[in-house]
Amino acid sequence: MARPAKFSPEVKERTVRLVLEHQSWYGSQYEAIRSVAGKIGCTPEPLRGWVRQAERDSSQRPGLTTDEQAQVAALERDNRELRRANEILETKKAAAFFAQAELDRRALRVQQHDAALDQARGVGEGGHGSFSFRTGRPDHDPHRSPFPFPAERSQALSEPA
Repeated sequence: MARPAKFSPEVKERTVRLVLEHQSWYGSQYEAIRSVAGKIGCTPEPLRGWVRQAERDSSQRPGLTTDEQAQVAALERDNRELRRANEILETKKAAAFFAQAELDRRALRVQQHDAALDQARGVGEGGHGSFSFRTGRPDHDPHRSPFPFPAERSQALSEPA
């Protein structure tokens, strides 16, 4: 977390303007920065940074302007947030995959257990008249004839002679 600013934006702006206006009085820009920094009660480095940023904002120096820096920071923040969201979704996706695999394993164990019970009780697998011990009712196949013999024979028996 950034510490609170010691100088208001108005003071920074006036100080930078003072340095830029009076740098011709000194041998170099840095000497002007040192002189003004001593008068406002800060070290030269922050003031040098303010002056450099003001020069970038006015296109006198190459680099990102203040607005561009704010946009980059916002994009980086959004990027971090999206990466976190993707990580969470990938974690949930993996968890769902493994949960489904566990459900499939359990269903397979139940089928194997039911088949073992059917075999132990002598009930045929999927044949007519099979009985599900899990549900307690006869298995129902809607595509299967209710008669235990071929369809031609059942038609012959159902027609009056």
